[in-house]
Amino acid sequence: MSCILILDDGRKGHLNQSIAFAEHLGAPYDVVSVRPRHRWSKALSYLLDRFGICTEALFSLSKPLRKHYAMVVGAGSGTYYMTKVLAKRLGARSVTMMLPKGYRYDFDTIFAPIHDNPPERTNIVPIPANFAYIEPQGLFYPQKPAIAIVIGGPNGTFAMDETVLLKRIEKIIAHFKGYEIALSTSPRTPVTIEKHLEALDIEYKVIYSQHPVNPIPDFLTHCETLFVTIDSTSMISEAVSYGNAAVTVLPLPAKGDNKYMRFVERLAKEGYVHLCDGTFKRANRKIDFSRYAQKAVRV
Repeated sequence: MSCILILDDGRKGHLNQSIAFAEHLGAPYDVVSVRPRHRWSKALSYLLDRFGICTEALFSLSKPLRKHYAMVVGAGSGTYYMTKVLAKRLGARSVTMMLPKGYRYDFDTIFAPIHDNPPERTNIVPIPANFAYIEPQGLFYPQKPAIAIVIGGPNGTFAMDETVLLKRIEKIIAHFKGYEIALSTSPRTPVTIEKHLEALDIEYKVIYSQHPVNPIPDFLTHCETLFVTIDSTSMISEAVSYGNAAVTVLPLPAKGDNKYMRFVERLAKEGYVHLCDGTFKRANRKIDFSRYAQKAVRV
């Protein structure tokens, strides 16, 4: 397949979705950073798009484009306008990895998470989770049956009650007595919680602030069950996209109804995850993102 141009807005979670799409297609890709030239560039792009006006003057690219591309792919509001502009200039297909709210939905293909309630259109492909592509890194090799625990951190929706979280982890460890226990924190995990987790007597720990690696692919390869906090759709999407590990999502105190809970409840209903309720149930259905990626070629 011809090369794919991926636009990067500087947010790793967005970029990873676009790269995952290219990997599932088995297509080569180039990544180019896109940045607004002025403080008002993004705001103006919404207005210009409404009138169908395409100009490259609002945003700058990190390098010139000197080859043919079959698709231009963007994820995140900082990429959508230029995805459309460059696709038109290059004669390529325009693809977004999330619902491009605020812009006209006239892209060739829009992958829209179901929990965002996308409208029904022929060019919109509803997906149950964010695109993820997993490759084990050789970071974790258990010596006996194993389970893993992945801890995120607070965000605008969730708080992280240190006492409740630690009690829940202790309950998990006690239930899986005799198993090898693996644990990882994330970039948003508070240092106070990391210190408590570092003190746990378990076989394998990754404290992200000290060792910034992602062992989730290896956990999914080798573990019987993976427990992950609800605060990250990216981590949960990774967990339901690969391997045979059952996935249990650990809830956190939330500010009312939110997209994370709608996301997890739908996944639980369809057998991809178990939403922790004090019981230990297996849910290990996996999403075939390669099948979804092909729809961008056919739509």
